Amino acid sequence: MAGGGAAASALSSPWRALLQRALDANAHLKHSTFFQLATVGAAGRPANRTVVFRGFQEQCDKIQINTDARSNKIGEIREWPLGEICWYFTDSWEQFRISGIIDVIDGSSLDPAKLQQREKAWFASSVKSRSQYLGQSPGVPVANDDHIKDVHIDPSAGPVDAYCLLTLDPEKVDYVNLKSNQRLMFTRTQEGDEFNDWMAEKVSP
Repeated sequence: MAGGGAAASALSSPWRALLQRALDANAHLKHSTFFQLATVGAAGRPANRTVVFRGFQEQCDKIQINTDARSNKIGEIREWPLGEICWYFTDSWEQFRISGIIDVIDGSSLDPAKLQQREKAWFASSVKSRSQYLGQSPGVPVANDDHIKDVHIDPSAGPVDAYCLLTLDPEKVDYVNLKSNQRLMFTRTQEGDEFNDWMAEKVSP
């Protein structure tokens, strides 16, 4: 399972090399960085939405997602932190279903390392993307379009209260390549409370 160049040599997981290859092959398509994130919503009902891939956390395979701390999903994820990503690459006909535990990192975190991760992810986003967190709370009813105004943000200012970083720590990856009719299941082995290496198994598509 080969990835792309020097970046691939530093990858810690066999599925991540496949994902990097898919990202490279579909890089000319803007939507290739969009995927669906499913979580457990209110009353145990499924909740799904499209989000943007914001890269991997340094030194690990955790997938980063930016979101609004005022959205309903934050409370729901804190209550039930399980999630699954469904990511389809239209040019290479590859699908990744990545399930794991979601961590919510907002300004109230007591962990300095997590706050640093949040700040780094904030500055990695475009100024336009950052400005969306200065608007009204998501889901609030509006009577008209008067609330839609140009919002200006100081590019050097740190994360605002409404900005939240989600990280999904993968435990299982289901990979399907529709061109080659290949399906691989990657599972992290666990002993006690510690996760160890990944195991890969070929399964029927």
